[in-house]
Amino acid sequence: MILAKGRLYEHSQQLDVLKRMPGELEQTRTLPPVAANVVIRALDELAHRIEAGVFSQRVSALGIAPEQVAQAVCMLRRENVEYRLRMELGTLPFAPYHLAPPTEEGRRTVRLYPLGVLMHVAAGNAQGLPVLSLAEGLMTGNINILKLPQADNGLSVDIICELLRIEPGLTDYIYVFDTPSSDVDAMQKMAQCSDGIVVWGGDEAVAAVRRLAPVGAKLIEWGHRLSFAYISGYENKQEELACLARHIVQTRQLLCSSCQVIYLDTQEMGQIHAFCEEFLPVLDAAARQGPQEDIGTRAQITLRRYTAELEQAAFGPENSERHVYQGSHCQLIACEDNSLELSDMFGRCLVKRLPAGRMASVLCAEKGKLQTVGLICEANKRAVLAEELARCGLVRITRAGEMSRSLCGEAHDGEYPLRRYLRVVETDV
Repeated sequence: MILAKGRLYEHSQQLDVLKRMPGELEQTRTLPPVAANVVIRALDELAHRIEAGVFSQRVSALGIAPEQVAQAVCMLRRENVEYRLRMELGTLPFAPYHLAPPTEEGRRTVRLYPLGVLMHVAAGNAQGLPVLSLAEGLMTGNINILKLPQADNGLSVDIICELLRIEPGLTDYIYVFDTPSSDVDAMQKMAQCSDGIVVWGGDEAVAAVRRLAPVGAKLIEWGHRLSFAYISGYENKQEELACLARHIVQTRQLLCSSCQVIYLDTQEMGQIHAFCEEFLPVLDAAARQGPQEDIGTRAQITLRRYTAELEQAAFGPENSERHVYQGSHCQLIACEDNSLELSDMFGRCLVKRLPAGRMASVLCAEKGKLQTVGLICEANKRAVLAEELARCGLVRITRAGEMSRSLCGEAHDGEYPLRRYLRVVETDV
């Protein structure tokens, strides 16, 4: 389904929509940017309608957790949008101010303007991401072209149509396409109209968009990141391990902030095995209470499980660099190496050694891909370890159970997104 200038079209009409779009965009560019207070009011009303259950049947049918809905509602609320604008762009984000260097003559008026047309290439690993990315484009006054992920289920279009019913004045600022990424010609037509391209996804998705981007378009890449837990002692062992287990299960390890590897501050492989034996029943208990996977995912998990068991039976655990601890609903894999890598997800977590003194040599090898660490340690170690992890390139250091919890106004992958969707315009007074 395609949404353009407030009207819905079938995918078969995509070429006609794309042909008209450049002229429509040029006409919209001549208008003043949509006012921030208009966007804020519309997003706030949308949040209230989501909270009131307007989409509850769709949300339930798709298995979206109530916590995810609550988080999305929170991010769209007036108070939080206004707070975020202040945090990222200053007290009066779009008000003019003066550039007057103290030791030079001259004076200019400075204002923030939208990039113009912002194309969003959304990923499908997080429910609601397309709508929230679009909201960021609207907050900064941009005209938006949203390319939905193939895994999208129509909910994004429904929510955006509700937003336009709330505020028809946003109609000219939103285009939504369900174009598959394999349709290079259509993607290129969208990219050619854009002043900036926001891409969410892995290395392949980012590389593909780079090839499409016209010269001069600003690329805003939110690529995949790696996150892990680091354990160096405990404050409350039972509670902290239970929180880590719930995090692993509830996120299904699909998010950039999800724990892929559990590092222990040790050089001894024996401690890795002892930890797996202790943590496996905790993780298994959380998995039994967590969301159930669809039949396709369960089949994939079963296949990987039996493959691991066959490899271990064939080569013997003593000859393997990985030893699988199998629970009824999860796995822990004790590894000889210490490299940070993506796990098989869905409750299958890697456990490795990483003495604090070797953090830099291991983690800096993944520079540019690091995001969140869930730090479990004794209270008197926390500040020192957090400082070491920050120097290694981590940008979020949280409690283990809070790894995927977002706070309004926080940076994304170490940067403030809204700043990247704007340009600075200076005018001689």
